[in-house]
Amino acid sequence: MPDDQSDDHVPAGGEPLGDDPPWTPWTPEHVSRCLAGVPVPWCVVGGWALDLFRGEVTREHEDIEIAVPAGRFALVREALATLVFDVVGAGQRWPLDHPAFDVLHQTWALDPSTGAYVLDVFREPHEGDTWVCRRDGAITMPYADVVATTPAGIPYMQPEIVLLFKAKHQRDKDEADFAGVVDLLTPQRRAWLGSALRRVHPDHHWLPSFA
Repeated sequence: MPDDQSDDHVPAGGEPLGDDPPWTPWTPEHVSRCLAGVPVPWCVVGGWALDLFRGEVTREHEDIEIAVPAGRFALVREALATLVFDVVGAGQRWPLDHPAFDVLHQTWALDPSTGAYVLDVFREPHEGDTWVCRRDGAITMPYADVVATTPAGIPYMQPEIVLLFKAKHQRDKDEADFAGVVDLLTPQRRAWLGSALRRVHPDHHWLPSFA
């Protein structure tokens, strides 16, 4: 689903997605099988990442999102060659070869056999093998520290980073995810999240949890 594309400069000429674009999301296991062996530090993000961290499914997920280094997106696209990718932002979509690709970071993958979207790919800023936070470029981390792996080998974004992104929207599911995960963080991860929140969202109501 759309993340924060409304903050970007949205190009003209997009096709409206409508109120309820069709989604039949893949499972994390299926994504992992399809991207096995691709030399890209990709990872599941969003609510699914937090459930992978907890080792259980705690709620229904209406989509599935992964993050990839923007400069290596082509390798992911090649591995998923049966899918059709659209650039997405602010409730609109553009073909992958549209200039919107260079402006917006979100990419939905559609299964042409069903007409439904199956995967949401975030093309994230990076410097080589270092992740750069889209919300604040001063926040960086080696991809080796960004990506964790389940016992089954599914890569997911570390939970404190996921919660930093979730802090912006304050939806019911984001609040529930925070409440269910924050006390599971190690002191080091908790301290990182508190510091990042103070920088990106200095008035956020989660901050008293890190006092």
